[in-house]
Amino acid sequence: MSDPFKTPCQPNWCPGCGDFGIWAGIKNAIRSLGWTPADFVAVYGVGCHGHMVNFLKSYAFETLHGRPIPVAEGLHLANHKLPVLVIAGDGDTLGEGTNHLVHAARRNIDLTIIMHDNQVYGLTTGQTAPTAQKGFKTKSTPAGSIEEPINPLSIAIAAGATFVARGFAGDIPSITNLIVEGIKHPGLSFVDIFQPCVTFNHVNTYQWYRDHIYNLPEDYKADDRAEAYKKALEWTEKIPVGVFYRELKPTYEEQTPQIAETSLVDSAPVSKEVLTKLIGEFV
Repeated sequence: MSDPFKTPCQPNWCPGCGDFGIWAGIKNAIRSLGWTPADFVAVYGVGCHGHMVNFLKSYAFETLHGRPIPVAEGLHLANHKLPVLVIAGDGDTLGEGTNHLVHAARRNIDLTIIMHDNQVYGLTTGQTAPTAQKGFKTKSTPAGSIEEPINPLSIAIAAGATFVARGFAGDIPSITNLIVEGIKHPGLSFVDIFQPCVTFNHVNTYQWYRDHIYNLPEDYKADDRAEAYKKALEWTEKIPVGVFYRELKPTYEEQTPQIAETSLVDSAPVSKEVLTKLIGEFV
C-alpha cells in the first residue's frame, strides 16, 4: 500500500535523531484521523525539525525562526475549517517565539502545537536552548549554563492553553495518541515532546528519558488547572508525561463575528473596485 504522505525526499537527520519518532507519531496520527495531504496544513519553524516540510506531504510553510505560530494563526483565521498543525522546536517556540505562544494560548485559537524539545539548537551545531537544564555544557556554555530553564508546560497552562500534554519521542504509540487528542481538542493544544539529540546532547539520551519519565497515574484528573501547573513544575528524579490539562471553553474563532458562521475564504469575494480603494488609502 502506497504512503500518501511520502515525498521524493529522504530524511537527512542524524541516525537515531528523535525527529524520526515525532515524524512517525505525526504520520500515524493523521492516518488514524483519515486525513489526506489536502486535509490540513503544517507550519514549521527553522531548525532540524523544519526539514520535515520536505518529508511529510501536505500543504505546508516553513517560516522564519520563532514565527510559526503567528503564521499558523493567520492561516487558520483565513480558513478555520482547515486544521493547522504547528511543528516547531524549543528554540522557535521558547526563544524568539514565547510571546506568540502566550498570545495564541490566551486567545484559545484552535491550533495544535507540536514542540520538539531537545534542549539544544541542533541545526546550528549544539548551542544551549531555552529548555536546557542549569549546568548543561554546550559550545555556547562550555562551563555549564548559569540560567534556569524555561518550563514549557507551565507557560502554556498559565497563558490559557486548553490542552497541555508532554510525551517522549522514543514512545511512538504514546505520542501518536497525544497528537490525536490534541488535534481533536477544540482550542489551543500544546504538546511538548522530549526529543533526544544524539549528536549534541549526550545527557538527555533515550536511556536517560526511559529511566526518568513516568506516566501520569490513571486517576490523575486533568481538569484542575492548579494541579496541572503543580505537576508541570515537577522535575526531580522522575518527570511526568501524559495529558496535564484539558478544558473546554469557546475558541477565538467561535467568538469572532466575522468568521463565526463561515470562513473568510468562503465569504463573498471582494470586488476589484473595493480593493483598489482600500489599497489607495494606504498609498
